Amino acid sequence: MKWLDFLLGKKTPKSTFVEEYESGFDKKIPALRAISQLSFVVLDTETTGFNPKIDNVVSFGAIKLKGYTLQVANSMERYLDAPVQNRESVKVHEILYPIETSPLKDFGKDLLEYIGSDIIVGHHIGFDLAMLEKTLKPFGFKKFLNPVIDTKYLAMRLEKGPHFDTKSAKQEEYSLDAVCERFGIELADRHTAAGDAFLTAQFLMKLLKIAEIKGIKDFGGLIR
Repeated sequence: MKWLDFLLGKKTPKSTFVEEYESGFDKKIPALRAISQLSFVVLDTETTGFNPKIDNVVSFGAIKLKGYTLQVANSMERYLDAPVQNRESVKVHEILYPIETSPLKDFGKDLLEYIGSDIIVGHHIGFDLAMLEKTLKPFGFKKFLNPVIDTKYLAMRLEKGPHFDTKSAKQEEYSLDAVCERFGIELADRHTAAGDAFLTAQFLMKLLKIAEIKGIKDFGGLIR
């Protein structure tokens, strides 16, 4: 019924889990909080294509990072039953018929509980968030309220300087494959949501160390 209301353009009431998620943002992260005290959730999605309007999430993977420690035991991986598969995207993620898929509502509830009010991180994260927001829209969800860091642009900032025009960057120089190779991160389990989240989390750890060396030591300096 929620999907029907969504397709017909009707206003969808917020599910309880959406309201609970939104209630977790009464307090903002203090600007002076040290990077070592910040909580990050690094995520990735595999999808049926690259258009949030018509494509869907096939799988989701995420891992948490705090105090420069990857919380591997606290990772999340889910597969969704996408209604339409794109032949080209299948060639990339190779997910055709997942063995076990999560009902959409269960996924939404688990996702928002897992993310909480942590800082969201990803490589080209805007696309992933757009896809996830679309996935959760039938439950009254509008947008993520978390602070967001795109490792692609953080890397540009740290390597090229804060005033670098990101539009002039060579995009291939900052693909996930390229930055992992440049920073000595082994490309294992590439093009799976969980695998790419793990690679991005390792990359984030290296970027945070570089940030501290450059004098960026707290949340305010990192997120600007």
